[in-house]
Amino acid sequence: MAVPRTLFQKIWDSHVIVEEPGQPALLYIDLHLVHEVTSPQAFDGLRLAGRTVRRTDLTIATVDHNVPTTDRSLPIEDEVSRRQIDALERNCAEFGIPLFGIHSARQGIVHVIGPELGLTQPGMVIVCGDSHTSTHGAFGSLAFGIGTSEVEHVLATQTLPQARPKTLEIRCEGTLGRGVTAKDLILAIIGNIGVGGAAGHAIEYTGSAIRSLSMEGRMTVCNMSIEGGGRAGMIAPDRTTIDYLRARPNLPRGTEFERLSAEWLALATDAGAAYDSQVLVDASNLVPHITWGTNPGMVAPVTGRAPRLDEAPSESDRRAYERAFHYMGLEPGVPIAEITLDRVFIGSCTNARIEDLRAAAGIVLGRRVASRVHGMVVPGSMLVKRQAEREGLDAVFREAGFEWREAGCSMCLGMNPDILSPGERCASTSNRNFEGRQGKGGRTHLCSPETAAAAAIAGRFVDVRHWS
Repeated sequence: MAVPRTLFQKIWDSHVIVEEPGQPALLYIDLHLVHEVTSPQAFDGLRLAGRTVRRTDLTIATVDHNVPTTDRSLPIEDEVSRRQIDALERNCAEFGIPLFGIHSARQGIVHVIGPELGLTQPGMVIVCGDSHTSTHGAFGSLAFGIGTSEVEHVLATQTLPQARPKTLEIRCEGTLGRGVTAKDLILAIIGNIGVGGAAGHAIEYTGSAIRSLSMEGRMTVCNMSIEGGGRAGMIAPDRTTIDYLRARPNLPRGTEFERLSAEWLALATDAGAAYDSQVLVDASNLVPHITWGTNPGMVAPVTGRAPRLDEAPSESDRRAYERAFHYMGLEPGVPIAEITLDRVFIGSCTNARIEDLRAAAGIVLGRRVASRVHGMVVPGSMLVKRQAEREGLDAVFREAGFEWREAGCSMCLGMNPDILSPGERCASTSNRNFEGRQGKGGRTHLCSPETAAAAAIAGRFVDVRHWS
């Protein structure tokens, strides 16, 4: 009898080229996603060594971090951004790598375009020079971020040495209530396990609450696995996965697709397979969650409050709380619903897909953004943007007072003109709320698209479950 294996073990084992005791395994890489920020030095390294790209057919590039989200017929004003985008265009042309450039109809955030173009597929090992590569694990792939030297290694060899992580099952049972989303679920999980709770582990999310999520929701959960310290986040393929992938570009049709589907469904963790650790989550009792501090683990229910200093679990936590409150300009114990806002950003690789935009538009339909709030919606890809415009979502946002932008990472990380001014407070659907992440001195609160949309209208955080 074969030993039962987890989803992670099945994919890892099928991609090992060589694995010596006590040494990292050499893995074969199925898909390498490239963008303009972490790749320039890697291409320079290839030139210096006289190497070529091993598998240009398994390498896809796009521009996302630095691209302006305003009128793209105008020159790029920021010199660093322009140089990085120009460098990627030159490198892709020289080495023969397909590129979705700034004027491409399929340009977008790398973790949005991979799934929508059918490039992300179950059973793959996928890498990218970006920490939120774990997004692709929602399809039953092993996907993780890599550094610049590793980008060069994959370009040259289509392989990568990696230490085998441990496995962690996060089992989420129950039904998410009205107004409670995948973003609330993953924020609650990180609040529970902490930003280092999954360190050294590949996470597999299981349970009825996960199975009930759409693919967009599953991508949101896996996207933020890194914020809990995880090396990767994974969800086993099921019929929801198959239905999403059916008829996508870069995938076969008919009997060949059905054959692949059967292989993908067989990737599910075997009965009796053991994980190194397990966390159980009751999803039925969750409410919308919002961060109050300067990392994603500093989070509270919208119905609750930020902690008091005497509630810190340790002296080091107390010091971290003090610094976070000082930076965020908040008092310990402040009720979340009393926090007022200057900006609202709906976008990023976490929550800028068509489902996210539909949900946010449903909240703001027929309403107006509060007079003190500047709202901005940035689709995750040009395909998402065109779909939203076909459905009239852009008109809903514009009529409510939001700016409607071009596709890109935008304010998620502030490597472009979309940044906060010092002291500005923003409700953001992105994945990180670190100090200065959205601009020097900017104060970021992470939340779902629905919560962000309602906050834009109210001018403060509200419980979207009671929004009418």
